[in-house]
Amino acid sequence: MAHAAPASRRMITPRRRPDVFGERTHLAVKVGLPIVLGLVYGYWAAANRRDAGPITGWNLLFGFVTAVVFAALFAAVCALAPLLRRELHALCWFVFAGGAVGFLYSQTGASVISSSGLGLAVGAGVLAMVFYRYYTHEDAAGRRIG
Repeated sequence: MAHAAPASRRMITPRRRPDVFGERTHLAVKVGLPIVLGLVYGYWAAANRRDAGPITGWNLLFGFVTAVVFAALFAAVCALAPLLRRELHALCWFVFAGGAVGFLYSQTGASVISSSGLGLAVGAGVLAMVFYRYYTHEDAAGRRIG
């Protein structure tokens, strides 16, 4: 006759994931990612604005200013959003992503209504995605689960 084995009496503690990368790598990504994404975004915005015309000094200035603003906003969202509750954390990414896409689309000469609509649509997709991720990976206080 088979019986079930008694349950273990030891306390179950949450496992911590091992840190595969070192502190130096994390610092490089924390500093480098906003810069690289900002440069790509600035180039994209400048290319949209110039519309296959000649590259001018004003176009370069616009691209670099856009890159600096995007990098600063991205770094701020990455630093401040994790401190918020999961709902506000997701809302912060919604505003950032929707605004970034809407601005890029507006540089093509599209109307304000269509730029806003595209920004809201992309932002809503980002909101749904990150809210689901935070809802399934964090508790209500924002601490990681498991």
